[in-house]
Amino acid sequence: MPDADRLLISTQPKEHTISSNEKVWLVTGAGRGLGADIVRAALAAGHRVVATGRDPKKLDAALGAHDKLLTLKLDITNAEEAKAASAAAVARFGRIDVLVNNAGNFYAGFFEELTPDQVRQQIETLLFGPMNVTRAALPVMRKQRAGLVLTISSTAGLVGGAFCTGYAAGKFGIEGWMESLAPEIEPFGIATMLVEPGFFRTELLSADSTTFAQPSIEDYADRTAGTIAFLSGLDGKQPGDPVKLVSALVQLAALEKPPLRFVAGTDAMQPIEAKAHLCRSMPTCRRSR
Repeated sequence: MPDADRLLISTQPKEHTISSNEKVWLVTGAGRGLGADIVRAALAAGHRVVATGRDPKKLDAALGAHDKLLTLKLDITNAEEAKAASAAAVARFGRIDVLVNNAGNFYAGFFEELTPDQVRQQIETLLFGPMNVTRAALPVMRKQRAGLVLTISSTAGLVGGAFCTGYAAGKFGIEGWMESLAPEIEPFGIATMLVEPGFFRTELLSADSTTFAQPSIEDYADRTAGTIAFLSGLDGKQPGDPVKLVSALVQLAALEKPPLRFVAGTDAMQPIEAKAHLCRSMPTCRRSR
């Protein structure tokens, strides 16, 4: 199918009769990794899915054909493409029940070695991209008076760390945005859920998703080399099982009241609990008299 046809909603057959237990999912970054796993799990559970990604050919290769699947080209940093994807989802399936903000990438490096353009691109993908897609889907959900905005954050959205300055900045932004959005849309029956995974065997650390800053400062040289070697060696060997993660997400999305947060992975719990303990132990600020 030509790329243009994927955005011409008039060419798609309408399938608006949906059972009460069946939902319509719109998933970003669905061409590989965690996004593709989420699509497969949602389809296996009987849902209808709009799978989106920048490369339609990769979507088709990863997901194949399914009578409850619609694939669409979507660069989340393009607001007009986000609007077109939302309209195409409604034209095909009549509604959007679950939006999964999954698409992302990783600019890895020490802050001084990341270029300003790399940091901007990181924030564009991790924060402004999900905002584009959510802004496009919310009018549909408000009209329905129902929906769930499920956003993949990270342990790095709650606990910062070296070599993750740009990535953590984007994920911390996601956390603050979703926390603030939740009470704004709750009166319309729309829920939010942040997912904070640790290291899972997704493709985030692959060459397709991770860009390492060019080493340029001698003071960082040894740590840069060691960190790049560690992260590159970890790719595909992370402790978390993505199949178990997506199974949990499908189950949580089916709840009447999904949790506001879902911390996934034992390796995520320790640093988040340590951060919570640190916050609780901070001395109380007193006003001077």
